[in-house]
Amino acid sequence: MAAREQQGHDYLQRHRIPELLQRLGALLLYHRPENPREFLIQALERVKAGRRAEGEYPNLMDEANLGAMFELLDVVGQGHIRPVQYKEALKTLGLSTEDLQFGDDTNITLDVFKEEVKKKMLESWAVY
Repeated sequence: MAAREQQGHDYLQRHRIPELLQRLGALLLYHRPENPREFLIQALERVKAGRRAEGEYPNLMDEANLGAMFELLDVVGQGHIRPVQYKEALKTLGLSTEDLQFGDDTNITLDVFKEEVKKKMLESWAVY
């Protein structure tokens, strides 16, 4: 790789631009707004406001989506899932699986699942 190309690659990685663009693209595909440019501007403004604690970060998953995801994971209807299922859900959502606080024998309820996924979503936007 040429020096200039390597510098460009390093710059993109340092500022996490590929991840940011992937998240913005996912928001676009999920919401399919009439005016995509304005939507992206508003999404970036929400990220900026979220960093200043003046608003909420943009999210793909709302309460209903998280509940539906949990139900898909809890196929037997026990009211809880295992940490390995939680970890796979985080991976599916493109969220970090580092620093998970659950032991292998922990039962994760719907409320805990929602709370923890929301926390991970906030953490994921906070890096931009």
